[in-house]
Amino acid sequence: MRKAKPKKRVILPDPVYGDVRVSKFVNHLMYDGKKNTSYTIFYTALDIVGKKMKNEEKPALDIWKKALENITPQVEVKSRRIGGATFQVPTEIRPDRKESISMKNLIIFARKRGGKTMADKLAAEIMDAYNEQGGAFKRKEDMHRMAEANRAFAHFRF
Repeated sequence: MRKAKPKKRVILPDPVYGDVRVSKFVNHLMYDGKKNTSYTIFYTALDIVGKKMKNEEKPALDIWKKALENITPQVEVKSRRIGGATFQVPTEIRPDRKESISMKNLIIFARKRGGKTMADKLAAEIMDAYNEQGGAFKRKEDMHRMAEANRAFAHFRF
């Protein structure tokens, strides 16, 4: 590579929980630089999750972390062109990319849902992911199924 890799920016922990993952999630959730709005949406969603899942002995933040864990893919397929043919080659995902993909999937499928506010939609998607169902969990399962189907081309890994 000609240029040096850009330095990783340091992300500060969020004000309420003091967690860096929450800040990253809020950054993905943010539109047009409206960080306060996205923090409000996130914290409201966690409040809703906490109220609706009282039977769980965990705080809402732990439920959110478990939901993210449930929708985090381990492998993905990448297109690789070899001798005129394009193969879908299964590759393992870097840890930082895993985290990013799971957060983005949770947000994308929350936005697609029907519901009153974004906080309601996000809360519903978090609860679904925690219970291993919903759109984001299905996306992870599809990624794994695709990688499993193309396991024969794993030797083309780069």
